[in-house]
Order: sequence, then structure tokens, then C-alpha cells
Amino acid sequence: MAPLALLAALLVATWPPLMPDYRTVRAGWHPTESWLYDRNGQLLESLRVDFSRRRLGWVPLGETAPALRRAVIAAEDRRFLSHAGVDWLAVAGSVRARLRGERARGASTISMQLAAFLSPALARPGSRSLWQKARQMRAALAIDGRWSKDEILEAYLNLAGFRGEAQGIMAASEQMFGKPPARLSRDEALLVAALLPDPQAPPERIARRACAMAPADCPALRAIAATSLGSARRLRIDPGLAPHLAQRLIDKPGMRVTTTLDAHIQRIAIAALSRQLIGLSDQRARDGAVIVLDNATGDTLAYVGGVGGGSTAAAVDGANAPRQAGSTLKPFLYAAAIEQGYLTAASILDDGPVQLDTASGLYIPQNYDRSFRGPVSTRSALAASLNVPAVRTLLLVGVNPFRDRLWDLGYQGLTEDGDYYGFSLALGSAEVTLAEQANAYRVLARGGRWSPTRLRPGDPQEASRPVISPAGAWIISDILSDPGARAGTFGLDSALRLPFWAAVKTGTSKAMRDNWCVGFSGRYTVAVWIGNLEGDSMRAVSGTSGAAPVWRELMLALHRASPPPRPAPPADVELRQVRFAGGIEPARTEAFLRGTAQPLFGPAPPEARRARIASPVSGSIYALDPDIPIDRQRIRILVAGAVAGHRLILDKRDIGPAEAQPLILPGPGAHRLQLRDGSGAVIDQVLVTIR
Repeated sequence: MAPLALLAALLVATWPPLMPDYRTVRAGWHPTESWLYDRNGQLLESLRVDFSRRRLGWVPLGETAPALRRAVIAAEDRRFLSHAGVDWLAVAGSVRARLRGERARGASTISMQLAAFLSPALARPGSRSLWQKARQMRAALAIDGRWSKDEILEAYLNLAGFRGEAQGIMAASEQMFGKPPARLSRDEALLVAALLPDPQAPPERIARRACAMAPADCPALRAIAATSLGSARRLRIDPGLAPHLAQRLIDKPGMRVTTTLDAHIQRIAIAALSRQLIGLSDQRARDGAVIVLDNATGDTLAYVGGVGGGSTAAAVDGANAPRQAGSTLKPFLYAAAIEQGYLTAASILDDGPVQLDTASGLYIPQNYDRSFRGPVSTRSALAASLNVPAVRTLLLVGVNPFRDRLWDLGYQGLTEDGDYYGFSLALGSAEVTLAEQANAYRVLARGGRWSPTRLRPGDPQEASRPVISPAGAWIISDILSDPGARAGTFGLDSALRLPFWAAVKTGTSKAMRDNWCVGFSGRYTVAVWIGNLEGDSMRAVSGTSGAAPVWRELMLALHRASPPPRPAPPADVELRQVRFAGGIEPARTEAFLRGTAQPLFGPAPPEARRARIASPVSGSIYALDPDIPIDRQRIRILVAGAVAGHRLILDKRDIGPAEAQPLILPGPGAHRLQLRDGSGAVIDQVLVTIR
């Protein structure tokens, strides 16, 4: 009776934990990564979502190299295929060695190690006692009784811990050799097998273990171990081509997301942006972003949210971060003015000083170079990116209608009404993203029709809708592609000029915090932003020296095989020869909306303009500066229109003829300045305050 009771107690004491079946283990496997692929199935990015370990995909046994299977069995359990979970011969040999006082060879089989993987309590510290070994043996016997040998070996290879935090043969193979397990060579397989007893051992010790299995290959094994396991090794799992897009599209482990990106174009964009930022490092430009769109489909072919390097905000997605637009909104303003008949491409605008009264004070726009060019055509004003003519055009179009047009173009960050942005909206004071910029310019490339872009092939393709008329879009595109029209600002041989047709616009925001270059051909739209994501200013970085070289490199690469043709004008555009009065600009062939052409253009004569006081603006407040001598402080009165015979009256005192445009300095207080005609009638008046 006593022996039976002892046996029963022993059976209970060594009762193993319940072992799951193969299907349960396989179904419970979850990678710690998610993967982003390009349109052709090429891996772009591997994003770590679970940081407890590093697992990749589960690898079926048939997708491992035969050399790997042979090496693991030879190193860990040479009688694996013949025993039933416990190698009793190895157990007997280990017991005999211990009795003789010799170093015992390990007797743990692959099945026993798998049992420890499935029930970590069997492998916790201090678990090498005879009692725990007995429990592990019984668990191994249970596994072999329900699993096939292939299932056991497959699960073992996927659950085993390898070097660093890699778990499973896929993570180990990609990390060490940059290839899947099916492509491992014999020597690589030997090194993987040699890792299993002590994955963190030095490369020299791993090589010695591998050499013990294949003495003839020792030199090659030592060399492979040094490069694959040494301190100079790098993680090859992650190509690192689209980290910001991966963060945007992936939110849980195990996702496999196919995108519309093209890995080849993505690499070109990354390389071009990286080179340019290295070149701009001494000008305090650290960050950049690039987007490339297919005009026809809206597919995003490249999405570079940043390239790291000297960035101090490398995790921020520069392609989706709101930044001040600068001059890049001007094409859409002029398109609205041309469509509504306020302007033609040859209309004359005044590039001269202007002061506008606003709720927050005077708004005095300046050009980039702080000079004025006088009368210029709409074509020259847009192509040369002049600020004052753009503000005058906004006065024609209206701030609210222009804001609504921008909203229709996809600038969804403009959530306030037009009064919030004011006249500075013409110069791009609003914040936009590079993704919004790219798709808005794509509208021009598609004849004025807007549709959303796509990041995944499964994203819906919505029907396009008209935002700009085909004629208006074509005329604006024609202006943006005219190297002669922009020569006054950018020169004839800038980075914007390509050996084929392309339309392009640059922009620089206030204090040189952002630099843009957005342009398109008939097939592609390329948008580039360069700046600092933390908001500090760059130094002496202009449109042509900052973002434009990246845009140029990409456009040349995209069209290397087939240069794009020049788009034909739509039916409601007519080309006419025009001249300019006074030689303001050379005669040329100009594009017009049908029915709006005329042969001669010039500024309106003074007698055609209403006589008025141009400066100071009514409501202005001037403060005397105590640090400047009083005889050096004056206000110049500027008048416009036909003012011959008119007089200026300050506080009921005649201060002279209007055309003299005198300098005045009234005393502190409120003052009334009037413009009167020859009969004494008040034509215009303003109120100013001196403090």
C-alpha cells in the first residue's frame, strides 16, 4: 500500500501544466511589428508597436531552409525524430556522468524546451531541480502525444529567443542576415543553431560552437559571426523608408498595409531631400518634406515626412504639419480674378506703395526685395511673386470669396471666415499642410477639377468636381510655366527652369520659417517644404535655393524616360498678340478667356482715377519718437488720381497744392486732413492722431 501511495504522490507532485495544441499556439501568435508596403509589395517600413519583445511573422516549417532544420536538430536534439518527447538515452548518459563526477551533457529535448516556452513556470529560475525536470518531461511527453514532429519543430523555431530581443526565426534571420529563413545558407544556419543555448554570448563563442558542428568551415563561420553578431551589426528588419506614414496608417501590431507609394520614387525623394538639407545645414535649415502625386489617379507616389539628420523634431510629420503658406496661394487668387473677369493675364496692376486700414491697424504690404516696380501685368506679377499686386487683386476678389475658394481646393485648416485672415491671406498668412498644397496644385494640372488623394489602393476614388474653370486653370498654369515672366525675380536659369514643360510656384513665409516649391507636369505633381519644425527661422534661404533644387531633381528623375508635352489650351482660351503702352513690357502673345482680349494695355491715366488721399490712411495713429530729433520726424502726404488744381487743408489751414505731396508734422492730438478741388469742395478727407 505504501509504494502505491508514494507513486500516487509522485504523480501528483510532477503533474505538468496543461499544454495547448498546435492550432491554439499558432492562433495565439501575434507579431510585435506592423508592416507598410509599396504598391508593388516591396517593404517600406516595419513599425514596432509592442515593445515587450520583437516578433515578426510566424514562419511555417516548409518556409525555412532545410540546412536550418538539420542544424537545429543536430545541435539541440539529435534523436528528435525517434524519441517520444524525452530522450531517455541522453537522460541516462547525464545521470551516469553526474555519478562519475563528470560534466553532464544537457538532456533537454526540443519538446521539453517547447514545453518551457509554452509554460514559463517550467523554466523560471531555480527550475532545474529533479522535480521540475520531471514536470517538464511529462509536459514534453504530452506534447509529443498530440503534436506532429513538424509542428513541434515549427513552433520551437518560432518561439525560441534569439539575439537581443528577437523572438522567432524570422526576427533572428532578418536581424542577423537581412534575409528570410528560407534563404539561409548552411553556415548561417549553423550560427543560428549555435545561438540557441546562449543567444547573448560573444560572437567568438558562437563561432566556436558552430565550428564544433562543422570544423572545416571555421574561417568562414568566424567571419560571418563577426559581421552578423558583432557590435557593428545593424538591424536589417526595417528599411526606414516611410516612418511618418507608417505612424499615420498603423495603429496595432500585425497589420500589413499596402500603400500607393512607389519605393523607387520614395528613395529618390529621400535622397534628394537629404542632400539638400546637408547643403543647407549652415543656413539653419534642419527639416523638410516631399510629396509626389499621380495627377490622373490621385495616388500618392512618395510621402517623405522628414529624413532625420540634424532635425530636432524628427518624429513630427512634416508632410502633414500645418505651416504658413507664403506666396503659394497666389495662383488661386489670380485664377479667381481671371475667371470673374476682374483681370486678364495682360491687365496692368500697380506695384506701388499701399496702406490698408484694418481693425488691428495699418496693413502695409511689402515685396520680398522691398522695392516696387510700378505698373506690371498680371502675368509678371504672379510669375515674379510680387506681393503688392496680389493684395490689390484680393481687394477685387474679396477676402471671404477667396477663403471659400481655398476651402474648396482642400485647404481644410482655414476654419475661420475671411475677416480673421484679412488682406494678408493674399500673401499666405494662413497655415496649410504640404499634402494640401500638393493636391491643390494637382487641381491646376487637371484642368481645375478636384478629387481626394489616395494613400492606399483600397481608398475610395471619389468623382472629381470642378473648382476652377478649365480656361482659368490653363492660363494660370501657362503663367507658372513661363521662365521669361519670372526672370525679373528668379533669373532665366534658376532651379525652376526644366528642359520640358512644367509649371511651378515657390513661397517663403514670414521671417523665413518656411520655404515651399510646388509644381507639376501633365502627369505628376511634386511638392517640397523646407524649414524648421520647431518654428525657428532659417538664414538666407530663398525659394530657388531651398526647396526648388529638390523639386527640380525629382521632376527630372520622374520624366527621364519620357518628357511631358505642353498641354493644349481648352476651347474657351484664345491666344492674341498684345502691346503695352509706354513700353511697360515687351509685346507678346497672351492667353485670354474668349471674348476678353484687347490689343493694347496700359495703366489708367491719372485723369481716369478718383482724386484721393493715398497716405496717411484715415484712422492712423503716429507716435513721436523721443530718440529721434524732432526736425527729422515728418509724415509725407501722398495723393492719387487727377489732383491738378486741388489743395490740401490741414485743420482748416491750407498747406499747399496737392501735387506737391508735402511733409508735415502736426502737434499731438487729433487732426483732419482734407483734399479740396478748385471750387473748395471736399473731395476726400482723413483723420489722424499724433501722440
